[in-house]
Amino acid sequence: MSKLWGGRFTKKTDQLVEEYTASITFDKELAEEDIQGSMAHVTMLGKCGILPLEDVAKIKDGLQQVLAMIRKGELEYTIANEDIHMNIEKTLIDLIGPVGGKLHTGRSRNDQVATDMHLYLRKRVVEFVGLLQKLQEALIAQAKANIDTIVPGYTHLQRAQPILLAHHLMAYVSMFQRDIDRLKDSYKRINVLPLGAGALAGTTFPIDRHYTAELLGFDGVYENSLDAVSDRDFIIEFLGAASTLMMHLSRLSEEMVLWMSTEFGFIELDDAFCTGSSIMPQKKNPDVAELVRGKTGRVYGNLVGLLTVLKSLPLAYNKDMQEDKEGMFDTVRTLQGALQLFAPMVATMKVNKDRMRQAVNQDFSNATDIADFLVNKGLPFRDAHEVIGKTVLYCIQNGKFLLDLTLEEFLQFSELFDERIYDVLQPEAVVNARNVYGGTAAPQVNAAISRAEAAIVETGTWVEEYLERSNKSV
Repeated sequence: MSKLWGGRFTKKTDQLVEEYTASITFDKELAEEDIQGSMAHVTMLGKCGILPLEDVAKIKDGLQQVLAMIRKGELEYTIANEDIHMNIEKTLIDLIGPVGGKLHTGRSRNDQVATDMHLYLRKRVVEFVGLLQKLQEALIAQAKANIDTIVPGYTHLQRAQPILLAHHLMAYVSMFQRDIDRLKDSYKRINVLPLGAGALAGTTFPIDRHYTAELLGFDGVYENSLDAVSDRDFIIEFLGAASTLMMHLSRLSEEMVLWMSTEFGFIELDDAFCTGSSIMPQKKNPDVAELVRGKTGRVYGNLVGLLTVLKSLPLAYNKDMQEDKEGMFDTVRTLQGALQLFAPMVATMKVNKDRMRQAVNQDFSNATDIADFLVNKGLPFRDAHEVIGKTVLYCIQNGKFLLDLTLEEFLQFSELFDERIYDVLQPEAVVNARNVYGGTAAPQVNAAISRAEAAIVETGTWVEEYLERSNKSV
């Protein structure tokens, strides 16, 4: 099979070279985006009088036929045609004849592939924002259902202070909101059109790049043709945001794994999101959470891999940049799987409120409030800290918790203690005493939920606006 670029060459490409350099095995994922970009490009060529309108109509009809073949799984991709662009163009020429060869007027595969990836990635970013929105909604629903559930809060994985479970869950809502904000911000760089940059220097044809951008729903075009074909910052930025998102999912996964263990017993994940053991019939393993935790590493790897590929590359396009796609596709698939599973896993999670309360009653996480009690009576904090340290040590040595002590025992450590100390030490009092913005008191958590719900509405509006805009594009 002769190459569409073969006029310069006197020999066939070595078979091993064809197999090694071809990208069709993975970049066929860009098939619909390639058609979308070509439809806009040829429309622009007609508007600018570069191609006769009858040729434009024939090419657009042919592209629609190719698109139908793609969606039906009827398009035969071949390594001989190297990549998705050449496979589609060769199919188009086979369908409508030599006029199909006019499609590539005024563009290069260099700006074409960049355009495809911008189209592909902006669609995925909106998808992930929508999936994160659903995860936030699931977390908020659990928070509302547990607005009165008290659980130990941890630092260094040691019990620190009692908090509301709702407060703990809302911390992840905040994390995922930052992920949404990062993705929305990355969209600004993604939604810029490189098409029209040609191979590296632009084109001699009087094209209208801004019209093409309008057809495709882009906010603008690249200012510099060299930058347009060699820029992969938008992919790096996406991979960076994806890595941070996976880190957040991994942290939540780890807590689910811990909390579901017999040692904690705080939650139970639904059977639909767990698996069993091939040898131990009593086991119920949180495999989804574990696998999300494990897959975080591959997303990190994809980011570092692309950064390494681009390091020291001279302008403009280099074949090295073919390595930009597989990691991007892998990260997209990894995020899709994790986010699609996480929202229903959180939504169906059962909380063991009694076990959480038992844990709070059998620790010293209310000790800080004794210090605050003494400080409010005029004792310097450092002195109060020492008093409570000795009080806790006494409890440990005598097998007691703070609420088990008599007033006489308290008075051994400070004459400032009185009967009010028992009210101060109640878990509900400890929680509600932290009634500051961002704190764990119920009024503050309810306010945080309201703010988060407002942000979700704003996110939903952003997604709807994109979908409406994209439906109007070519």
